Amino acid sequence: MPIPIPPPEPPAGVAAAPALLAGRKNLQQLVELRWLAVAGQLVTILATQFLMGVPLPLAQMLALLGLLVACNLASAWRVRLPRPVTDAELSAALLVDVVVLTAQLYHAGGITNPFVFLYLLQVAVAAVLLPAAWTWGIVGATGLGLVALTWWHVPLGLPGLDLPALSAQYVGGLLVCFMLNAALLVIFIGRIGQNLRERDARLARLRQRAAEEEHIVRMGLLASGAAHELGTPLATLSVILGDWARMAPFAAEPELREELEEMQRQIDRCKAIVRGILQSAGEARAEAPQQTTLHRLLDGLATDWQRSRPHAALDYARAGLPDLPIVADTALRQMVDNVLDNAHEAAPGRPVQLAARCDDEHLVLEVADQGPGFAPAILEQFGQPYASSKAQPGRGLGLFLAVNVARTLGGRIEARQRPGGGALVAITLPLHALAAARPAHA
Repeated sequence: MPIPIPPPEPPAGVAAAPALLAGRKNLQQLVELRWLAVAGQLVTILATQFLMGVPLPLAQMLALLGLLVACNLASAWRVRLPRPVTDAELSAALLVDVVVLTAQLYHAGGITNPFVFLYLLQVAVAAVLLPAAWTWGIVGATGLGLVALTWWHVPLGLPGLDLPALSAQYVGGLLVCFMLNAALLVIFIGRIGQNLRERDARLARLRQRAAEEEHIVRMGLLASGAAHELGTPLATLSVILGDWARMAPFAAEPELREELEEMQRQIDRCKAIVRGILQSAGEARAEAPQQTTLHRLLDGLATDWQRSRPHAALDYARAGLPDLPIVADTALRQMVDNVLDNAHEAAPGRPVQLAARCDDEHLVLEVADQGPGFAPAILEQFGQPYASSKAQPGRGLGLFLAVNVARTLGGRIEARQRPGGGALVAITLPLHALAAARPAHA
């Protein structure tokens, strides 16, 4: 019984959704962190004023806290909007925090206040949430705030504490220490974030590869089962056609005899395809792999494709190719046939172009057609299963299999629009992988 292959979830928009949600989640985290900052500043101001007995300008500092609360309420409202949150909006929100912190420190001793190193928290948050360019902007803003606080601030009225003015050397060393810490935070947090993103990208590629291999296994089982089921009716049809060819009514009519011969050729082709499927599935291991050369393989591919499709036109050319001894690979033939078939279906009444050349130790096969070309959405999903412009169930598997065959051989398949109209698919394979004596069925 054929094994059903459920189509995967359509990838359109799946990759874009995390990018759209990332900014919103980052702003939500910033809102939550800011509520903690508001609570912490309120407790610190009240404790300093009433428990430690240090006089502070409560009206101004509480007004600044009110401004921070209003900004946070606006940010919380912004999170609920459907539009994605940009890096510029996140940077603006962090700049608000830097400005409010600078104003609070101005009323509480400036650079002499031990809470001045809360600037580093702003730098760390920026390094986690923002790209490098925006993060360095936050570093510059905090540095400017720190420099301004060395010149302009309201001294703290600490009872029994009469400190002399800070020397220029001390202030300079303090600024250098702050900028060094800020730079190290940005660099190392940025590197850690980049490593995490690269790890996630590798995991995503591995998951995609595992899903593709699962599809290939399912299709292989389906193809093997179909080949078994088709073997008997094809053999029966071949016997019936042989009997008809020997009958007098058919033998006496040249036109009927030619049609019978063409039907016999098509049945033989179907039987060859079935044999190839079974051989690829490992059920015909007694047959030795066929040794050939690169020129003979490519010429045979073009000739066989043209012969089996008499209504299709093929412009075939090869230039500058070394005639290397290679092993004829059924998967390689099927890969090229799939790409040629797609080009012929895109422009049925126009010739398909197949050009073979050598490019830096690689075999490059370019298949071009004169059809409407690839839609942008198809180019984005090129090589993924069931991504097809033919709007028919089960289509889009040919290029999917071709991409995976090329990847197995160490190559790749790329698609692009032709400047004069139509599409071009380029198959790039390393020559050493083709020339190596690879046992097809060890």
